[in-house]
Amino acid sequence: MKILKTPDYYHMSRVAANILSAQVIMKPDCVLGLATGSTPIGAYEQLCRWYEKGDIDFSQVKSVNLDEYRGLSPDNSQSYRYFMEKHLFSHINIKPENTHIPNGLEPDSEKACLQYNQIIHELGGIDLQLLGLGHNGHIGFNEPGAAFEKETHCVNLTAATIAANSRFFASSGEVPTQAYTMGIKAIMQARKILMIVSGADKAQIVKDAFFGPITPKVPASVLQLHNDVTLVGDEEALALIPDNAF
Repeated sequence: MKILKTPDYYHMSRVAANILSAQVIMKPDCVLGLATGSTPIGAYEQLCRWYEKGDIDFSQVKSVNLDEYRGLSPDNSQSYRYFMEKHLFSHINIKPENTHIPNGLEPDSEKACLQYNQIIHELGGIDLQLLGLGHNGHIGFNEPGAAFEKETHCVNLTAATIAANSRFFASSGEVPTQAYTMGIKAIMQARKILMIVSGADKAQIVKDAFFGPITPKVPASVLQLHNDVTLVGDEEALALIPDNAF
């Protein structure tokens, strides 16, 4: 695992965007695994600026997102499809038909999950998967549990995750309680993984995930078994990592 410490969120975002853009430049028709949440916004903004300058071309890129709330339509302002359009897709030349997000409106959870697994399979897997890190160690919506979930699945969100996401909704009662999420198997089969973390509130879970035992109680800890992981974080988020790890 490679760990890159940056001074602050701005520099973390720029380093992450550099890694993502390098993947696109090296393999123009690559498959990017993308994440939502507040952490990747800065990286997406940087990618958009580089696209506007003509430094990067997304015309052949395919993307798969980690997750989507069950029950939200793509045009709902809190859906992850809406998020991706707002922060990235509508500002670059990626083809809409090449962007993939779980179908939150599919009422049959088994069908929705099988369809998404098939999409990932038909694309040939993920070249570079971008991840954030939840306060409880979740990646995507793979929540702490008794076992690592392998395939795309429908998950009941924990109270902690619902509370963390409630800031995006008018009230906590509006936060969806379920989501479709890519499984650990698909994430671990990505050829490269890029995790980004920011803020002092993530310091303990970063330490637990990367320097603690591998356990489904901390889903991100499974990344210790991957052979090509880059962790990019600001000084606050990486404050508890031993100096000899860098």
